[in-house]
Amino acid sequence: MTKKITVSGVGCCLVDRLYSNISFTSESFSVYLSTERGDGGLTPGKLVFMEEFERFAGRDFLDVQKELTQGKQPDKINIGGPSIVALIHAAQMLESADCTCRFYGCGGKDDDGEFLLSALSKTPVNIENYKLAGKMTSSTVVLSDPQFDHGHGERIFINSIGAAWDFSPEELGEEFFNSDIVVFGGTALVPTIHDNLTQLLERAKSKGCFTLVNTVYDFRNEKENPAQKWPLGKSDDSYQNIDLLITDFEEALRLSGKLSLNEAMQFFSGKGAKAVLITNGSNLVQLFSDGSLFQKINQAEMPVSAAVSEELKKGHSGDTTGCGDNFVGGVIASLVTQLQSGVNKLDLKEACIWGIISGGYTCFYVGGTFMEQCSGEKLKLIQPYYDHYKNQIGNEE
Repeated sequence: MTKKITVSGVGCCLVDRLYSNISFTSESFSVYLSTERGDGGLTPGKLVFMEEFERFAGRDFLDVQKELTQGKQPDKINIGGPSIVALIHAAQMLESADCTCRFYGCGGKDDDGEFLLSALSKTPVNIENYKLAGKMTSSTVVLSDPQFDHGHGERIFINSIGAAWDFSPEELGEEFFNSDIVVFGGTALVPTIHDNLTQLLERAKSKGCFTLVNTVYDFRNEKENPAQKWPLGKSDDSYQNIDLLITDFEEALRLSGKLSLNEAMQFFSGKGAKAVLITNGSNLVQLFSDGSLFQKINQAEMPVSAAVSEELKKGHSGDTTGCGDNFVGGVIASLVTQLQSGVNKLDLKEACIWGIISGGYTCFYVGGTFMEQCSGEKLKLIQPYYDHYKNQIGNEE
């Protein structure tokens, strides 16, 4: 009999307001670009807090927003956030599996909070532990330039943390740790959880959980100490209790304080992380596993999906928002499937394949969350890209 798997996640969940076709190279945009790290200006691919941007610009954000978007309404209002988007995608990929994906978090008692409750109820994620508290709901304005980086596209995020300031470790409760897999996703935007990651990861491992951490741009620590590496909890002891760390190129360098991906990977492995995946947009994904939980990989690289790249060249109305989050969701789904199959050691490359095709498929629609019309819809759409990718890497070997 297949074992039931419980995945519990905590971290960033917010309302995304997405604006497409915003030129990051326009004259009007250049006025608001960052000139030095942590100054509160806009930088392609990075996140800034709304309050800090207002100090940098010397203007109210809503006025600047109207200027940059030429007063248009958002192209889409959607569920966003590295934790919830990943969990939604994982649950969609596991629609026929004996698995429950639970999200823990809070929103505000406002229209955005009600929007999230309504939208989340239409997904396969269990939201019994998502509550509406006092402050305004976390939100992000996402500006997207599909022509940036030679047509690969990029985004800029202006974030308001809101109610997430008030979500504390005590609200997780014992049930959170009674899980097979616990996921800490984008906790830099849930400050109290982020600052207590060292203890939370230790507790999760003491309960026998598989621990996964996926990161987000940590503007709070970038602002406070732009010359220092970003902390992950109280100390680097966090890493020894991470079974799988998923981060992107920029975040890997800032978390490690190193100048290259190789040095960053050596830092994470040296601090005790069992396995690491580092994404880098349209470039190669870097993999490492110490061999304890996953099959051993000293260091390897995997390409992006050629099928996705070819489709994008034909032109699509989507954007890159949520690619990293869906990458994580694909990895989670593969981990669940592998755990249920009873393998002796997990296959990090197989998990990465599902991450790559999941992240790539996100480029075909606007916003990170794909709202299914029926159960199994997204899996059916993505499966051909998985099959193509298996052939792609088979031919490259």
